[in-house]
Amino acid sequence: MGVLSVGRLRPAPPSTLRQPLIRADEGLGTVSRIDQQRHRKNRGSRGGRPTGFDSERYKKRNTVERTINRLKGFRAVATRYEKRAYIYLGTVTLAALAIWLRT
Repeated sequence: MGVLSVGRLRPAPPSTLRQPLIRADEGLGTVSRIDQQRHRKNRGSRGGRPTGFDSERYKKRNTVERTINRLKGFRAVATRYEKRAYIYLGTVTLAALAIWLRT
């Protein structure tokens, strides 16, 4: 069987076409932080980390998301079989206690 090759329907993404920012042979220095932020702002919705990125807030959000995903590992929490809210709250509390005791 021969090798099958499929070409691109559209050109390569711009990141592969871009020149490197720093060239050692030309003696250019590093790009300043302000230039990086300006570039991200100019790109807009086309990607890049937002200029107002807060690493501490992201760490806390990541912790909350990971905890919720651990809770979803318990079938009774993920599917919510219980009809009444107070019973479901007890199930979530029990699952959180089990996670806390494991760690």
